[in-house]
Amino acid sequence: MSDVTSPSRAPGSADAPLVLDAAVIGAGVAGLYQLYLLRRQGLAVRAFDTASDVGGTWYWNRYPGARFDSEAYIYQYLFSEELYKDWSWSEKFPAQPEIERWMHYVADRLDLRKDIQFETTITAAHFDEATGRWRITTDGGQVIDARFLITCCGMLSAPLTGMFPGQDSFQGQVFHTARWPKEPVDFSGKRVGVVGIGATGIQVVQTIADKAGHLSVFVRTPQYVLPMKNPTYTPADQEAYKAKFHDLAARIPHTFSGFEYECDNGAWADRTPEERQAILEETWQDGSLKLWLAAFAEIFVDEAVSAEVSEFVRAKMRAELKDPALCAALIPTDYGFGTHRVPLERGFLKTFHRPNVALVSVKDNPIAAITPTGLRLADGTEHPLDILILATGFDAGTGALTRIDIRGRGGRSLREEWSRDIRTTLGLQVHGYPNLFTTAAPLAPSAALCNMTTCLQQQTEWIAACIASMREHGLAVIEAEEAFQDQWVAHHDEIAAATLVTKTNSWYMGSNVEGKPRRLLSYIGGVGAYRQQCDQVAANNYAGFSLR
Repeated sequence: MSDVTSPSRAPGSADAPLVLDAAVIGAGVAGLYQLYLLRRQGLAVRAFDTASDVGGTWYWNRYPGARFDSEAYIYQYLFSEELYKDWSWSEKFPAQPEIERWMHYVADRLDLRKDIQFETTITAAHFDEATGRWRITTDGGQVIDARFLITCCGMLSAPLTGMFPGQDSFQGQVFHTARWPKEPVDFSGKRVGVVGIGATGIQVVQTIADKAGHLSVFVRTPQYVLPMKNPTYTPADQEAYKAKFHDLAARIPHTFSGFEYECDNGAWADRTPEERQAILEETWQDGSLKLWLAAFAEIFVDEAVSAEVSEFVRAKMRAELKDPALCAALIPTDYGFGTHRVPLERGFLKTFHRPNVALVSVKDNPIAAITPTGLRLADGTEHPLDILILATGFDAGTGALTRIDIRGRGGRSLREEWSRDIRTTLGLQVHGYPNLFTTAAPLAPSAALCNMTTCLQQQTEWIAACIASMREHGLAVIEAEEAFQDQWVAHHDEIAAATLVTKTNSWYMGSNVEGKPRRLLSYIGGVGAYRQQCDQVAANNYAGFSLR
C-alpha cells in the first residue's frame, strides 16, 4: 500500500503535492514516537510542527517554573531499555530546560529530525473520498497528499488568548505562559500581574515572586494543592531507578493512572478512622500526586469520602496560609478534592506572605478590561502593571484540532461537529473521518487523566499496529463505525456520570471555554482498562471499524 519509499524533499504545491504514506502533526512526545514507529515499517512519513524544534509541550511551555509533576523516571519512553538508561535525570521533577534537552536527546538518538518539518503549521486537511487520501495544506501554501493523517497535537496546546477587552492597548509586556519567549524576561523592579492559578499559574507565581518589584495575583477559582518534594538525584539514585526498568515497563501501562503507584490501600469503609488518617498523611508526605491518584479510589465517586479527604487537604493548606482572608480566597469549598486537576506546589502558598505579593480575588469582581497601563476590575478598581502574564489555560482536548479545518466524508467539518457534541471512538478515530487517527483526543485517558507518556505510547503503538495490519491485508481505508462510536460514547458517559468529576466545573468538563459542549474530556475508567479494550478491538480484527 506504500505510495513511495521515502518522503520527497520537494516543498509540495497544488500541482505537485508532497506524497506521503502518513503525515504526523506534532513533534512532541506522541509525534516523535509515532514517526519512529511508522518509519520502522518503511513508510514514507513526515512530521510537521509549528515550533522551530522538537518538544511539543516542552518547547512551548518555557515559562518560569515550568517542570514535570510526573516523576521523571516514569515520564519516559519504555520501548527501549537502552534509550531509557542512557539518559540520567538530575532530580525527581526536573524543570523545562532539562526536559527539552531530553526531547532533543530522543530525536537525535533515533535520528528523527531528517523527517520533521519545523516552522510549519497545518491549516487544513480534507479527505478525498475518490482516492481515500487526505489533502493537507500548510500556512506556507504547501500541499501534502497522504494516505493517513495522524494528529499528535497534544491535549493542552491550544491556549486561550484574547480573553479580555483592550488587551492590544496594553503598553507594557504581555505574555501567555503557553507561548513564552526563549529570551529571559526581566522582572526586577517591575509591577507584574499574573492572571490564573491553575497548575501553570502556581508554578509561575512561586518562581517569580522574589524577582518582581511587586506581584499581583488575580484569583478566580481556588485550587487544592499538594506539596512537591523534589530531591536531587545522586548517581546511586539514578542507578536505582534505572534498575527498575523492566518492572516499570511491565507494570505502569496497566495501572489506573499510568503512574507507578496504585490504589492498594483497600476500601475506605474497611479502614478505621486512624488508618485512613495515616494513609492520607503518608501519601501527603510523599510530595507527589500520590494522595490524589493512589490513596483511596472513593475520592472520585463517594461524596462522604470526598468531603473528608477535601477537609484533610484544606486543613493542610490553612496551616500554611494562616491568614483567614488568604484562606477564603485560596482554599476551595464548593467542589471536592481531585475533581479538578490537582497541582503540585513548592512555596506557592507561602508566597502570599511576602510583602511584595498581593492577592486580588476576581471571583465576584471580575476583570473588566486590560487598559494601556494595567488591568481594570468590574467595580472600576485599577491595577497598574508593567508586565501582564496570562496563565488562562487552554481549549483542552479539542482545541488543537478544531483550529485546523478538518473535513471528512461529504465535507463534514470536525470543528462544527465538536461545537455541537464531542464524540470519538476510543479517542483514536472519529466516525466520518476515514484514515484520521488521533492521540490525546477526547474520550481517552490521554485527554487528561494519565501520565502522558504512558498513554501516548499506547495510542501511537496501537495506531502503528493498525496501519501495519492494514498493509499486510492490502487494505487502504479505515473508519470508525457510527454504531461502535455511539457504544463507546455511551460507555464513557456511564462511567463518567458515576464520578464526582462531572459535577464540577473545570477544564476537564470543557467549562472554561464558553459554548463548549459539556462532556468529561478524559476516559476515567482507568488506563489499564482502556488499554485492554483497545487490545481487544485489535485482536478481533478491528471490530467496530469499517475497512476496505
